[in-house]
Amino acid sequence: MNDRPLASIIISSYNYGRFLKDCIDSALNQTYPETEVIVVDDASGDDSREIIGTYANRIKPILRERNEGGRATYNAVCRLSRGEVIVILDSDDMLCPTAIECAVARFRDPDVVKVHWPLWEINTHAQRTGRLDPCRVLPDGDLRKYIARDGPWGYAFPSTSGNAYSRRFLERTLPVPSGTYGDAYLSMWALVTGTIRSVREPQGFYRIHGHNTYGGRTFDQRVELDLRHAEHCLARLRAYYQEQGAQVDTDAWKKESWYHRLYQSALDIKAQIPDGDTFVLVDQDNWATGGRVAGRRAFPFPEFNGEFGGPPADDTVATEELERRRRAGAAFIVFAWQAFWWLDYYTGFKNYLETRFPCLMRNERLIIFDLRSSNRAEAEV
Repeated sequence: MNDRPLASIIISSYNYGRFLKDCIDSALNQTYPETEVIVVDDASGDDSREIIGTYANRIKPILRERNEGGRATYNAVCRLSRGEVIVILDSDDMLCPTAIECAVARFRDPDVVKVHWPLWEINTHAQRTGRLDPCRVLPDGDLRKYIARDGPWGYAFPSTSGNAYSRRFLERTLPVPSGTYGDAYLSMWALVTGTIRSVREPQGFYRIHGHNTYGGRTFDQRVELDLRHAEHCLARLRAYYQEQGAQVDTDAWKKESWYHRLYQSALDIKAQIPDGDTFVLVDQDNWATGGRVAGRRAFPFPEFNGEFGGPPADDTVATEELERRRRAGAAFIVFAWQAFWWLDYYTGFKNYLETRFPCLMRNERLIIFDLRSSNRAEAEV
């Protein structure tokens, strides 16, 4: 890579005219001057093309006559762009001005195939929600020996707009196969085939507005699609390592797979909680259920104005919140694996649960208590 490589920002646009100007402006306002901006409009039916037209020769427009979908844009990025560093930017998101500059600096190492950064989560009006995407620390370094041993599932990655790729990596990795998510698929192969570098400070904005392609689906729809994606990836990885002559246990990897654990958790809930009953879910707001899991009504715990209220201050607060939800009709409480630590930390709350309510299930994914009937200990109190 030369001292001042060209970078390409490819904006994938479909019917997001209300956000498109903010997105394009953020791409044009980069502090790194050697940046080209390409806008791919996927046959939008709103005012997107009028907006694109106002930028004249400041951008390169690609106007499709029919909708081909986001995967087609991923698969065409090398053909459409000239940059040695490539960022795919969703048209409802934005980049910080220093995003490309930060990325290019980390691609000086020829073994680096991807640079990523967290994104500030914003609402429709571009106001920060206080959350990051993702909320976990991003992987950094050459992790290939760990991936071969443990699989690629234990790592967090940002959404599409939080990733920059080297052209050479994309040329040997694309196309993205049908049934997989473009950003997750590429992130997986970056772990397997090269070095990844992270930028600690957020370098973009991920907009939540209720119509995101992924976020707009129901929980049940998402877990089905997630599982399909994971199985496709496992098949590709199995073939890759076989070609390398390496022995890997892809079945064991499933135990660390978010996709497989969430899918099995939904099946557990469906089996243990009768249809029509409600439950409270202790998941630290990780599942993004939208209020339903396997068709059952799910409430966050603790709940404040319909949303997760954060971990309770102490055992008393947790117990009072549980009783409030019981009075409101909650019949079960479900602890997801992300919140198992609660039962170690809130020992009084744990004792309250275990002495009063039957434990229906306890495995590596879930702990479920039945709040409908009390143990004998409660009657004796």
